[in-house]
Amino acid sequence: MTSSEPTSGATEEAAGVDYTASLPAKRMAAAMLFVDAGDRVLLVEPAYIKTHWELPGGTVESNESPRAAAAREIREELGLTITPGRLLTVDWVPPRQGRTEGLMLVFDGGELSAAQVAAIQIPPHELRRWAWCTPEEEATRLSPLLARRAAASRQARFGGWTAYLENGCLSC
Repeated sequence: MTSSEPTSGATEEAAGVDYTASLPAKRMAAAMLFVDAGDRVLLVEPAYIKTHWELPGGTVESNESPRAAAAREIREELGLTITPGRLLTVDWVPPRQGRTEGLMLVFDGGELSAAQVAAIQIPPHELRRWAWCTPEEEATRLSPLLARRAAASRQARFGGWTAYLENGCLSC
């Protein structure tokens, strides 16, 4: 091949073929970490199948940014319009039974005001309830993976940094 001959990628690009569409896709979710004046974290209890509580958030839809997904999920789950703050954690989760690998992102939701807390409305088909939780309560209500992610998110929020995790661990 000479330098004047197009490469395969250039040919595909010229033909309007999106090479990136053939690349692997990862499952993504985005959540927000909310705290109260006592530094407790807001957790939600799903109404469907799951046995553990979670940080409020959910799936990043196709062609949706993680930040936009976090804001949408908070509107859907809590009835609040909140602009996500800075990114606190990125957690790569390996594949497991019934789940593909994924990237889970947690944004800073900030400290909710009394008015915001009073305005929380949860959809009964999606959530049973919500609660402010101490780190000790988080450890009992969250799955071990989510407890590690929530703890790292809390540390990142108060430390002013962003945590990269794998399976909920800073260094497993």
